[in-house]
Amino acid sequence: MFIPLNWSKWLGIPENFSDHGSNVDHLIDIVHWFMFALFIGWTLFFLFCLWKFRASKNPKASYHGVTNHVSSHLEIGVVIIEAVLLLGFAFPLWWERTDRFEEVQQTNPTRVRVIAYQFGFQYHYPGKDGKFGRIDRTLVSGPGDACIDPDDPQGYDDFVSGSLKLPVNRNAILQITSTDVIHNYSIIPMRIQQDALPGKDIPMWFKPIKELETGVVCGQLCGENHAVMKGTMEVVSQKNYDSWALEQSEAAYKKSPAGKSKGSGLASK
Repeated sequence: MFIPLNWSKWLGIPENFSDHGSNVDHLIDIVHWFMFALFIGWTLFFLFCLWKFRASKNPKASYHGVTNHVSSHLEIGVVIIEAVLLLGFAFPLWWERTDRFEEVQQTNPTRVRVIAYQFGFQYHYPGKDGKFGRIDRTLVSGPGDACIDPDDPQGYDDFVSGSLKLPVNRNAILQITSTDVIHNYSIIPMRIQQDALPGKDIPMWFKPIKELETGVVCGQLCGENHAVMKGTMEVVSQKNYDSWALEQSEAAYKKSPAGKSKGSGLASK
């Protein structure tokens, strides 16, 4: 059986749709090649031991064991290789991700709050002004509540949606949170996930490079219906996203105290 160079593709992992995803796939390939090498090596060693120490050749047991240090050297070598994988690949990839956050924030990213709850997701968008309204978690009225302070004018144009929509080829920062227990927000085609902790907004960032419609899942056991906790994500053109976001924002503003009093929509803000 032929084993391709890219283990990530051979194992059936969905196509990558994010800017950083190729690095993740590359690390998966390296780890699996290392695992394959260990499997071959230890299998050969096992077969060698079966032949070398077979009963017909060694009728009397030896109680002295190994008299040299070859096995110790092999074990040390394996530890060194594993350390190289961790220190040479995993840590630099993690450092690159964390160090780039400041840079990403300067690129006018799309921002969305992801609110996990048993058993679904809600999405809080900042509206036309690009600024989230004040969040008061004491105002939570039910699962997935965005907790937007109704008295904060900056939140009048904020809107909440049941699906995640993002523009293609633009950095996105998702603020992951929860209104009940610990969840996890996982987008497999984007090669990224983040735990959702009650009371905290934790940033998760990536850049979609292709348009798609896909699903998102909870990657943390969170209750009896965890297996059906799914959501939807759509990556569209910047034009389509702007049109959709403006329409949603204007509708939300018209329902706000300012919109109702002026009756002229977002233009009067």
